[in-house]
Amino acid sequence: MSLSIRLARAGAHKKPFYRVVVADKRMPRDGRFLEKIGTYDPLLADKRQRVRLSVERAQHWMARGAKPSRRVALFLHEVGVGDKPAVPQQTKKSLPRKKEQERRAAQQKPAAQQPAAQQPAAQQAETVPASSSPAPSSPDSSSPDSSSPDSSSDDTREEKND
Repeated sequence: MSLSIRLARAGAHKKPFYRVVVADKRMPRDGRFLEKIGTYDPLLADKRQRVRLSVERAQHWMARGAKPSRRVALFLHEVGVGDKPAVPQQTKKSLPRKKEQERRAAQQKPAAQQPAAQQPAAQQAETVPASSSPAPSSPDSSSPDSSSPDSSSDDTREEKND
């Protein structure tokens, strides 16, 4: 019989509460179990009181071949029993698509060459005198090509009235 140490949900709707149980792998999550060795209440504010676990019973069952689930293995690691579970590698679906990877590679290549190219441009910007830049035109200045929308609409109204 293959055994696992896992969580079995026992809480109400929107109020999770879990029992840490030793059960046959083939049994349903909340089904029949051999022994209850602890509890996990994720709603408690104090992290130290969230997990109550009989470490001796967990070691006893692990010696008999029971394998803890990832979450229970993490709980056991926090108490000092067993190794920390490995983080699984993400699937390829989480990676960017081929064109996006090409874009990122293309952006990284010019970025490596860019610092050398930026230095001459920075030197040119310093040598350009400030007086050579064109002065911004003020909206109050009247020039023949710039007319306000109000004045043009007035002109058209006068033409219609004549």
